[in-house]
Amino acid sequence: MTSPTLEVTALCKSFGSVRANHDVTFSVDAGELLCLFGENGAGKSTLSACLTGLYRPDSGEIALEGTPLRLSSAADAIRHGIGLVHQHFVLVPDFTVLENIVVGSETGLFVDFASAEARLRQICESYGIDIDPNARVEDLSVGEQQWAELLKALYFDAKLLILDEPTATLDVEGSKKLFRIIDKLKADGVAIILITHFLEEVMQADRVAVLRQGAVVGIKKTAETSPEELTRMMVGRDLKRQTRQSTPMGTARLALESVTVEGLGERPDLDDISFCVHEGEIFGIAGVAGNGQRPLMEVIAGVRKPKSGIISLDDTVISSKGVHAIKSMGLGHIPEDRFAEGLVRDFSIEENLILGEHRGTFAKGGLLDFRKMAQNAKRLIAEFSIAAPSGETLVGNLSGGNAQRVILAREMQLASKVLLANQPTRGLDVGVIDYIHQCLFNKKAEGVAVVIASSELEDLIALCDRIGVLFQGRLMGIVDARKTNLEEIGLLMAGHALETAV
Repeated sequence: MTSPTLEVTALCKSFGSVRANHDVTFSVDAGELLCLFGENGAGKSTLSACLTGLYRPDSGEIALEGTPLRLSSAADAIRHGIGLVHQHFVLVPDFTVLENIVVGSETGLFVDFASAEARLRQICESYGIDIDPNARVEDLSVGEQQWAELLKALYFDAKLLILDEPTATLDVEGSKKLFRIIDKLKADGVAIILITHFLEEVMQADRVAVLRQGAVVGIKKTAETSPEELTRMMVGRDLKRQTRQSTPMGTARLALESVTVEGLGERPDLDDISFCVHEGEIFGIAGVAGNGQRPLMEVIAGVRKPKSGIISLDDTVISSKGVHAIKSMGLGHIPEDRFAEGLVRDFSIEENLILGEHRGTFAKGGLLDFRKMAQNAKRLIAEFSIAAPSGETLVGNLSGGNAQRVILAREMQLASKVLLANQPTRGLDVGVIDYIHQCLFNKKAEGVAVVIASSELEDLIALCDRIGVLFQGRLMGIVDARKTNLEEIGLLMAGHALETAV
């Protein structure tokens, strides 16, 4: 009988008193797609790190094609045919795509770049990946960087490929393309482990291993289960989808009048944008990634300045004010990239929770008030259910969901009038998503004007009162979320303007 490509038996891994993986047992066959499904902090990333040589398990066995492995490094895993596509890109911005793949990976003193480029181009053609091997990573879009990460794994003929949240930065067409590539890899006999929070992607796997609190609580064939059952296994309870709450809207709180923001080329990042958001309203921003969502959030928050136009908060013009001044007026901002823009990885939870306030509320005699910081962190860790040993834990050691809760805790306190949330649920499990949606509804009930940009159109329709759609930096129309549908929003996203706006 043929051995599975990967067989994991009773794997355990702890960090001090924190048990990340406990008695994990599962297998993956050649040509099979297995999904690891679990909440943020359930142990998925730790498990993948053990399988790829980044961590050494405390106990248990990892076998590849029937042969036990003791991996000493990521390079060791690559030599054995185990590839990992990281959730957070591991690419050198100043290097080309080709250099990122071969430098430090090829054996010998010299690298045959001509042969390596020819091989990489052949892989791109075989899998339909349109990317220039000689392009610098810093010049690539986020989606193209995701393809570069995948190429790193494909280049070394992986027997086992682990994909950690591979579609988090891809649009709908990019995600479809990835699953076509996965189908080809399966046909070629590659064993694949997929880590994802998107239920529609989970259901495309052959089997699903559900993790909860570091342990496998069940393995199901997707043909014999449902999204509802898998979610219940993951969180240990039934989840009810959050939907729009009927609360009266007040006067206009946030207003943009003919706002234009310059871009790098001839086309502006935002072109003559006008809309307002009322007290107690959730206003959604839809659009294909890269059509102005980030510039819109940043110009409202004061990170960028408009070329022309006026932005006002409660009738006070804020267009020329700085970030700190705008925040002090009651604006909270949840940025798109939680680690690059919202947190300092090497700072503790305590320190990250006071960013922007370290010279004010949490200063005493020109120095940080550590006692006050600790009290603040203790209160917010409890209030926002942040899973961490203490407030002194480095944010870089947190799961994506708990890291996002740190940002929520900080920005929700600031958002007494306006809350900006750019892709706040990206890469998070349904339990954390449910929690974030409830936080948005709480702010709505307090009379806060909430602006949320999301690639999840069904969520926008369920959460928002109105939805504005961006295309190439222009506002194509504003629709009533109670009366619109996916088809209408899709047409707007493709550049078809509405004749009338709400």
